[in-house]
Amino acid sequence: MTGTSVGCGIADVTGVAYGNGMMGYSMPQQRTGGIHLRLRARAFIVDDGTTRVVFVCADLGMIFDAVRQAVLVELGGKFGSLYGEQNVLLTATHTHAGPGGFSHHLLYNLAPLGFHEKTFGAVVTGIVAAVSNAHDAMAPGSLAVGQTELWDASVNRSRPAFDLNPLEDQREFPRAIDPAMTVLRFRQGSTDVGAISFFATHGTSMTNTNRLISGDNKGYAAYQWEHDHAGVRYRADTRPFVAAFPQTNAGDMSPNLELKPGTGPTRDEFTNTQMIGGRQFRAALGAFNGARPLRGGVDSRLQYVDMSDVAIDSTYTPDGKPHRTRSSAIGLPTLAGSVEDGPGIGIPEGLRKPFASHDRRIVVLPSGRLGWTPNILPLQIMRLGTLHLVAGPAEFTIVAGLRIRTSVAAELRVNVEDVLLVGYSNAYSQYVTTPEEYDSQQYEGGSTLFGRYSLCAYQQEFVRLARDLTSRAALPKSQDRGAPRNVLRARTVRRRENGTYGRVLTAPSPSYRPGATVVAEFVAAHPADAMCPNYIDVEHHRDGSWVHIADDGDWETRVTFARRRRQLIARAEWTVPEDTCAGTYRIVYHAREGARSATEAFAIRP
Repeated sequence: MTGTSVGCGIADVTGVAYGNGMMGYSMPQQRTGGIHLRLRARAFIVDDGTTRVVFVCADLGMIFDAVRQAVLVELGGKFGSLYGEQNVLLTATHTHAGPGGFSHHLLYNLAPLGFHEKTFGAVVTGIVAAVSNAHDAMAPGSLAVGQTELWDASVNRSRPAFDLNPLEDQREFPRAIDPAMTVLRFRQGSTDVGAISFFATHGTSMTNTNRLISGDNKGYAAYQWEHDHAGVRYRADTRPFVAAFPQTNAGDMSPNLELKPGTGPTRDEFTNTQMIGGRQFRAALGAFNGARPLRGGVDSRLQYVDMSDVAIDSTYTPDGKPHRTRSSAIGLPTLAGSVEDGPGIGIPEGLRKPFASHDRRIVVLPSGRLGWTPNILPLQIMRLGTLHLVAGPAEFTIVAGLRIRTSVAAELRVNVEDVLLVGYSNAYSQYVTTPEEYDSQQYEGGSTLFGRYSLCAYQQEFVRLARDLTSRAALPKSQDRGAPRNVLRARTVRRRENGTYGRVLTAPSPSYRPGATVVAEFVAAHPADAMCPNYIDVEHHRDGSWVHIADDGDWETRVTFARRRRQLIARAEWTVPEDTCAGTYRIVYHAREGARSATEAFAIRP
């Protein structure tokens, strides 16, 4: 891509680390209790000399339209018309171990017990900061693309539905999984500055009993690459290598290889997160090293579509007849949850009407008519050289993704391998299954909001968007989505300060060896009142000063918050890596920005 400039940036989007309802499993009792791995937004900008595009991948459960609109407002205020509705693509890794309550649609704020303004603010501010950092890092550069297959990081969690698809679709996925991984390599001159690795597996290695914030397996994959690359680790004051691991069509892809929560490859959710993430990292690195130059410029096209009322041409339907979508609604199997990743209220999947000629789904909530879920959704196609990203606002199964990719590739007259379905993008509307999968009414089918022909509508509308992208037709006017409705706000609790924040309650032992876990406890300020870039640091005394070596964004640390005798306690843990050098160390706790307290020094002995 001659004449190209690229930039990569990263920023924190962690949110409220204690007492905030979590997003993903719909469990009201699952509330944040600390941090295992901080959440990041990773931004990538490409400018071909004429057109500029932005791709952002955030360690979040979903991207909601509320977030997208707020981000665009902030970017507009900062950069004018440079970054706007048409050329910005936001997507999520779909971790189920992050704070929730940052949607403007009631259904997605129910389990987190309302709209959490500070978490929403952290998400928006972090995404804007990541784009700003990428903007500031722009320099002449190039893109390359690599492809590989990864066979041991996913399993089909909805096999009864998958097996209803025509044999020609099933043959595309011999083990009922999508093993394809596509990696974009970003360079400035001869320096590698970033990578985007697309692969389909759910962010559910961490279970619904976990209360620590974590980027899950994709967060770990990104962390490992950024941590290991040339020995450079992410710091807010540096320009590091940036590695993102977005999803593709992951709707029926689970990382729980034994088809039970917390079972794959081991019975420990933290180990599983590390192993599934590590497998993605190693596969991505291989494709990265073998990447070939990517030719051509960049472009992007987005249009809002009322998915509740799409007249579908017979070209896209399995029975060769025209059909129409319907307003978004929740089916009974949604309440069952996915038993392989996160069971719901105990009813089985597959519940449906005994007799129905058109639609066997049992509707339990007309969410679209109530304004609890969106009907009007953004559809986007972004071109990076010969690679086309089809950004969908839902969780698409692998066969659903294949059909969209095939339709779009035919319209664009490119190979299907050069079209990726990027789910969880720009907004969220639950699942999209094939009509055949829908009929079995597994969890994914019950959660396909716009009815049996949802996928057919997406195929048609993405083909139309591809046609507009190719012809460079006039940009469509933004569709009015109406004011947000039913935004239940979380209860705000006022807390009295007592002046003792940061006091050390439990000091580390005098000495440790590598492999041991250092523990310290402090009187804590509530994270909702004192959000910090990090709550704990590990420091090494070196050459007469204290040097930062780890914090709560690192894999070997944990910080947990708990009430004890009317005090909130912050417990810091650091498992000493085997390669830690002997010397003097300490743990530092940040009660709030600008207020830090440290333990007495302790020794690490060989």
